[in-house]
Amino acid sequence: MGFIRNYSSVFWLLGGIIAGSIAGLIWGSRVTVIQPVGEIFINLLFTAVVPLVFFAIADAIAQVDAGKKLGRILGVMSLVFLATLLLSAIFTMVTVTVFPIHQVITLSTPSGNIGQPGNLGEQLTRLLTVNEFYELLSRKNMLPFIIFSVITGFAAMRAGAAGQAFRNFLHSGNEVMKQILHVIMKAGPVGLGAYFACQVGTVGPQLFGTYAHSLGLYYIVGIVYLITGFTLYAFIAGGFHGIRIFWKNNIVPMLTAVGTGSSIATIPANLEAAPKMGVPNDIANVVIPLGATLHKDGSSISAIVKMAVVFGMYGKGFDNPHTILMALGITVIVSIVEGGIPNGGYVGEMLMMSIYGFPLEALPAMIIIGTLVDPLATILNATGDNVAAMMTTRFLRGSLEKPVQPAPSVID
Repeated sequence: MGFIRNYSSVFWLLGGIIAGSIAGLIWGSRVTVIQPVGEIFINLLFTAVVPLVFFAIADAIAQVDAGKKLGRILGVMSLVFLATLLLSAIFTMVTVTVFPIHQVITLSTPSGNIGQPGNLGEQLTRLLTVNEFYELLSRKNMLPFIIFSVITGFAAMRAGAAGQAFRNFLHSGNEVMKQILHVIMKAGPVGLGAYFACQVGTVGPQLFGTYAHSLGLYYIVGIVYLITGFTLYAFIAGGFHGIRIFWKNNIVPMLTAVGTGSSIATIPANLEAAPKMGVPNDIANVVIPLGATLHKDGSSISAIVKMAVVFGMYGKGFDNPHTILMALGITVIVSIVEGGIPNGGYVGEMLMMSIYGFPLEALPAMIIIGTLVDPLATILNATGDNVAAMMTTRFLRGSLEKPVQPAPSVID
């Protein structure tokens, strides 16, 4: 009974997803009649996630007594993010070298006008800032919003006694937003079930085709990296105990990630799982929201695969040192650029085209690959933040904390 109680949410989510997938297989495109159910659930998640990110980051920074403590968290977190991104990219580069992508892909010229991405200065300006406050509230501008949240937290911390009331407001808002998302997730089995039904009913039959080689390569690399890479990171964080608590508590975040197709929408599940993985709240509240936008191992892998495909399309080598070093740098930039939302990779694809000078005809190939690898990429992007938080805890505190089980909510 204890096992069933502990994993009841997992069973409900799995049941909803399985039921939805079966419905999609049986009724095909006709199942889209229930599409609004899934879209309403995901819209509710996205609506709540924006204020959650603000309160989580601003509260975490505002409650820090000394800037040095926060600086250490950000410093170690940045090194962990960079290391895992580069390791995932290097692993993919090696695999692409051993199993090169040689097939010629024929693309039709994309219809309509696709605007030029602009010069580097314009890209950086759009990436880091917006020119109206209300634009910060869109999930499409998560990086500027996070920067604003960090600045707000720093300002509240520096205000001292005069800012105590505002710090209390941030802390209270953080707790309220967690409960709001907890209530929304109660509808997860129904919402995710409807979402999966529509995906399987409309997209499922088109999952394999011209791009089977590159897709197969991505899924092999991604699954191997998910199992071996994340297990290695969990071992570094806490030995065999770290491996056990990571995989035991990473199930719900993985299901949420693949169901919503968004790292941002997986933040609530990650924040709930982190204490069970031995990550203290002050570290989790910084690493996980920032990681949702800045840390994407799955996008790093897909960026390398996309570049290898386009290079192969035009008969260019993807093996000289200059190309390899530039590709590694691009994977880090793309990880930051992509917004942690469904189809957010299109921004990164435009950036890759701009840096390498690919013609516009290359865009459909990258879009198709990015769309079809999205489920596994989102799992890697979102749940990689959990194991990164575990390693950050290990390097800062010397060991993981004793895993805690949150007290039951009054609505449970």
